[in-house]
Amino acid sequence: MGKPLTVGELRASGYAPRSVKQELRDNLIGRLRSGTALFAGIIGYEESVLPQIENAILSGQDIVFLGERGQAKTRMARLLVALLDDEVPALGGCEINDDPLEPICQACRLRLAEQGDAAPVVWVPRDRRYGEKLATPDITIADLIGEVDPIKVAEGRYLADELTIHYGLLPRTNRGIFTINELPDLAERIQVGLLNIMEERDVQIRGYKVRLPLDLYVVASANPEDYTNRGRIITPLKDRFGSQIRTHYPRRLEDEISIMEAERTRFPADGFQTTTPEYMKRIVAELTHLARRSPEISQRSGVSVRVSICNYENLVSNALKRAIRTGEAHVAPRLSDLGAIVASTSGKIELETMGEASEEKVLGKLAQRAVLNVFNKSFSAGELDEVVSAFQGGLRIEVSDAMPSAEYVRQLGEVRPLHAAVRRLGATEPASMAAALEFVLEGLHLNKKLNKDTHAGHARYRV
Repeated sequence: MGKPLTVGELRASGYAPRSVKQELRDNLIGRLRSGTALFAGIIGYEESVLPQIENAILSGQDIVFLGERGQAKTRMARLLVALLDDEVPALGGCEINDDPLEPICQACRLRLAEQGDAAPVVWVPRDRRYGEKLATPDITIADLIGEVDPIKVAEGRYLADELTIHYGLLPRTNRGIFTINELPDLAERIQVGLLNIMEERDVQIRGYKVRLPLDLYVVASANPEDYTNRGRIITPLKDRFGSQIRTHYPRRLEDEISIMEAERTRFPADGFQTTTPEYMKRIVAELTHLARRSPEISQRSGVSVRVSICNYENLVSNALKRAIRTGEAHVAPRLSDLGAIVASTSGKIELETMGEASEEKVLGKLAQRAVLNVFNKSFSAGELDEVVSAFQGGLRIEVSDAMPSAEYVRQLGEVRPLHAAVRRLGATEPASMAAALEFVLEGLHLNKKLNKDTHAGHARYRV
């Protein structure tokens, strides 16, 4: 049988109305039983954030996500839509997706009284049951809840008549999920309007009290600085949210790398074979983790995961640009490509104090520490003593972000200790060998085993 298309057919099918919170709860229980992940693509929250979200849904509680920028707050709110049914029935022609068997708006009640079981039913897919609004100081009650429509008044209706209302975003998301991003940016008088929506279920429009028992699951996001310290959110509204869930940045380097790989912009095959060595990925992720602990960078605004993603993209792009110019088919980012991350990091971080230290200098120091940390985890003490001995014997090697990979291979020559170190890093073709060679040389330099002379974009390593 097809889907019921009238109220009579729907009632005969045995359909029983459910609240949004009940629907979310039932579908979550199904996922928990089957072992299906709550959110696909959310990494690093498996033991912290996700269990709290599951508890809130099972408890039927509205949620406020509290965290700095770039912590997937909005993404998780949008992914909650997957816990809704594929589609639900609504009364045809209704502006607020009224349940055909339990309508709440006056227009639908009148239509149902007039047409009875013949009243049409439409089926609303889950993606149309999600509403979202970025909170700004200029938002009005009319935007969120509704306003008197002067045209309907001109047609002869009374102002107090519910049929004169032009519904706002919240009513139009009835029987769905509504998200308010950056909640503290709402003016206090608008926050007061949300109190009624979330608890008392009645609102006032132009001084007229309208009973509007909306069925909503409300999700909000906020920065902890705004939510807890500056007093920009009224206490009664905080009390309406059942669960306050604290998000966080990836705590493990492996999680940061997984997010970088999953979120970076990808393009169709362009004739180049790109290989990013594992140690280069770890350096990008380590740099971000160091920035989140650096006293020179403001931690109040946070260091977003987008920093890692954009740095990773620029690193690969700089390597691709070199391969295009040198006519190479293989692309492998090197340490000398790290200069490309300045553009993708600036603007995403805020320095704690404005002084002599520029963003570029701060990033340069962080990049050196990141390289040193990753290098010391890749090689044990004394493992490269033979390489240092080769330099003591007069070896000199020059590197540059514009130098062809073949030139690196030529400089390697027959220096067996260097060949062994490069192979240890998994380098098998010229592009990855060039990247591995730079990593080894810079690691030895930062450990004060080699000297480094820089001039006009070139660097020379020696004893």
